[in-house]
Amino acid sequence: MPTTQELQDFSQQVRRDIVRMVHAVNSGHPGGSLGCTEFFTALYQEILEYSSDFSMDGENEDLFFLSNGHISPVFYSVLARSGFFPVSELATFRLLNSRLQGHPTTHEGLPGIRIASGSLGQGMSVALGAAQAKKLNGDTKLVYSLHGDGELQEGQNWEAIMYAAGKNVDNLISTIDLNGQQIDGSTEHVMPMGDFRAKFEAFGWDVLEVKKGNDIETIIAGINKAKTMTGKGKPVCILLYTDMGHGVDFMSGTHAWHGKAPNDEQLESALAQNPETLGDY
Repeated sequence: MPTTQELQDFSQQVRRDIVRMVHAVNSGHPGGSLGCTEFFTALYQEILEYSSDFSMDGENEDLFFLSNGHISPVFYSVLARSGFFPVSELATFRLLNSRLQGHPTTHEGLPGIRIASGSLGQGMSVALGAAQAKKLNGDTKLVYSLHGDGELQEGQNWEAIMYAAGKNVDNLISTIDLNGQQIDGSTEHVMPMGDFRAKFEAFGWDVLEVKKGNDIETIIAGINKAKTMTGKGKPVCILLYTDMGHGVDFMSGTHAWHGKAPNDEQLESALAQNPETLGDY
């Protein structure tokens, strides 16, 4: 297992990848990607039990579904640096005919990508289908999903959340990225959603909160705790409190960098705050 320092070094390199990818094409979503860097690092470097030989059926391995697909830069970087495809391919992000489109898609056959995502609100439904399929097949591995807090303004989520508890889908762990920001401003300003914990519990889920959502050790401990809560008749929700734009001072804590690329000077500043650890692509 990697050490905490190795995981932190991995995260730091992923941050470099994110800002370089978005800068190169002057397009993409750095804010949420930076905020979820530690989560993806923990998931793919420590938590998930997956095969090095990727297959779409995912039998006898944990599955992950990204619902808020606009944070593809962090997903692509972590997949590449976890061995799913060459790190050098990150240089093709958002280019014509690339497998690394702005929102993940499946028809290009990119290893690690199981669903097309980016149309917000749909990931929970897909994850539920996969979780139920595992139960029907006698597969004891778990299904994980990630959702944005602003994304939960989409009604389909709540239909799925109600269904998950109603059908006792207890092999699902869904994480909500609570950074309090979305494209047009703070979530509180755009559409206040109240008490997430109370809502999920009222819908019949077990809920735990990870207050330090950009701390590797805290995230790992939180997900491992969530794993102990599975198999008990209820789906599990992790409320992960993150800082949008974390690790780059001028991007931190603001919606302004939800979907905006840094210019040359800003890129250099971001890279200076995140020195190279594993080698750039």
